[in-house]
Amino acid sequence: MKLNIQGHHLFADTGGTDHHPDRPTAVFIHGVLNDHRIWREVSQAVAQAGWNVLALDLPGHSQSDGPVPRSVETAADTVLACLDALQITQAALIGHSWGSLIALEAAGRDVVQQAARVRALVMVGTAYPMRVSPALLDLAISDPLKAIEKITRYSHAATTDTAIIQTSQSLMLSVQQRDPAAQAMHTGFLACDQYRGAEAAMKRLSCPICLVLGQSDQMTPPAAAQTLIDWAQRPTVVKVDAGHAIMSEAREALQQALIEALQGRS
Repeated sequence: MKLNIQGHHLFADTGGTDHHPDRPTAVFIHGVLNDHRIWREVSQAVAQAGWNVLALDLPGHSQSDGPVPRSVETAADTVLACLDALQITQAALIGHSWGSLIALEAAGRDVVQQAARVRALVMVGTAYPMRVSPALLDLAISDPLKAIEKITRYSHAATTDTAIIQTSQSLMLSVQQRDPAAQAMHTGFLACDQYRGAEAAMKRLSCPICLVLGQSDQMTPPAAAQTLIDWAQRPTVVKVDAGHAIMSEAREALQQALIEALQGRS
């Protein structure tokens, strides 16, 4: 599906189903140098459970036009603009890594706007603050291919199948090659590093909140999510046997956690 959002075309995968206005919508938001494909199997399972699905390509990523969002707040405004464009009144926001911060900020802004559209928030592979080392930020500009190789290594558990790791690296390379001059990796990582709005956003929320964390995650270790857990109202915390690439390393466990969260059983 192509949407005209903020003057640019934005792509959203619908999980292989048509959009039904009478159904709630699960909005999937990817992390740095990823796109909608990272959610493919998971979003299809959610669609089969009876939800509308919108797995976004953020601006400047893969099939979406426009500049790469330079802040979590800017990206959150894009997500809310998607809800506006499709007149969505019931939504669950599901984000991974950078996308988890975007989902959180969008949910908090939805409360400020008194729109009452966000009925659930799921944060996958998350942390706050989501610090990115200066060395990695520099490498993202000076040698992006080496940076991708390094990220791929640290995003997966030591026992992860080589084929899964190669698929993850290929996805990042394809997003990077779309427009190398856009510096999507550096821009996204800097947005993660500079975001400071999590406490205010989380404390606004009364909707169900679920955090899905990889027990072997080296990028966003489970302990780094504790401030989010402390600020949330009665959150559900699910720890899975995976590194940071939870969608590929622990797909079935993630799908189960998502379905339970969306059905209000978390």
